[in-house]
Order: sequence, then structure tokens, then C-alpha cells
Amino acid sequence: MTCEEIISELKSRSNPKNIEGMARFGISKKGTLGIPIPVLRTIAKRIGKDHQLALELWDSGIHEARLLAGFIGDPKQLTEKQMEAWVKDFDSWDTCDQVCSALFDKTEFAWKKVFEWPEREEEFVRRAGFALMAALSVHDKQAKDEQFVACFPVIIHYSYDERNFVRKAVNWALRQIGKRNLALNAKALVVAKQIQNLDSKSARWIANDAIRELESESVRKRLKERSR
Repeated sequence: MTCEEIISELKSRSNPKNIEGMARFGISKKGTLGIPIPVLRTIAKRIGKDHQLALELWDSGIHEARLLAGFIGDPKQLTEKQMEAWVKDFDSWDTCDQVCSALFDKTEFAWKKVFEWPEREEEFVRRAGFALMAALSVHDKQAKDEQFVACFPVIIHYSYDERNFVRKAVNWALRQIGKRNLALNAKALVVAKQIQNLDSKSARWIANDAIRELESESVRKRLKERSR
């Protein structure tokens, strides 16, 4: 299928009611068609990996076309320059999170960006760094615990950021790392308690929410079973 054909299909599935609902959850209305993620994943499965098509879809500026680009892009073909161009275009948390967890975390540049992007001031670029941490903690089965421990100083440093989409991503990264295994759970709880003592409303929220989940019986039980 061509880019034009796919965009025509996406537009035919536009749902104005969904657009309003998405806006209430902080998703930009700009270029948004209101198509649910499961529908986009079905379309992506039909298309398969097609990196050139992904680049064309991204350039359309249409919200759902960019999500689809993240699903069909090839991490082996994605260049660092393309990653940087895309991350600058992020304008919604869902685009940021879906692209980071479906494509960016599978590239050879993922761990580099984990430490570079949080240093940037742009809200969704900083969020992308923490979204990558969260995604890698789930998807990178070969990563060593030390790689995640190296993320903790970054999490602590940026826990002061009061912007909603940043603090939620910092919290997400801390929780996901802490759910990777028992050792990282213990280390993440130590970090959360450090953050809890910082003079920042954002930091306290991040810490309290993370501690609540990481100390929960369900998480502890799952990690103990996994360790066997």
C-alpha cells in the first residue's frame, strides 16, 4: 500500500467523538483522527515492517499516521538522525510512549538516548528518555541490572520537574525498573525513599506512588515467583 492509500483509509475511520475523549486525557487534537490503538495495530500487522513507508507516514503530520509509523518502522534501518527528528515532533504523550516502546527501544541508540534526552528541556523529549527507560526494563531481556542502576541518578535528578507529562514518565520508569526483578525492586525502593525526602511536590508524588506499587503484595509475589 502507498502512503496516500493508508492515509485515505485512516481518514475514512475518523471518529470526532473519540477525538474529544482523547483531548480530555491530554492528547492534542491537532491532526488527530480519533482511531483507537488496537485498530492501528491491526493495520500495522497487515502492512508489516516498511521503513520507507513509516518515514512517509511520519511526515504527513497526522497523529494516527505517526503512531502507525512507530509500529511499522524498522529499528535496524532507523538512523540516529531520524530518531532525533521524530522526538522533536512529539506533541502528545501517547505518540511519545508508543513510538518509544514499539520502535525506539529496539534500536542500537536506545541506551544512549536514555541518558541524553532527559537533559533536554523540551517536555516530550525529556519524557521520551524516561519512556525509553520504562520500555527497556520490559523489553531488553539482555540488559544487566547495572544498566538500570545507572538510570537511578537521572530519575532522582529530574524528579523535581513539575510538568505532568514528565513527572508521570519519571514515575513510570522508576516503577518499571523496580518490577524487573527482586534485586532491582529493592534498589528502586531505596531510590524512591530518597526522592520522597526531596523538597518537591512532584518528587514526593513520584516516590509515594512508586513505593505503593513496588511494596505491594502482588508485585512482590510476582517477582518471587519469577526468581524461582
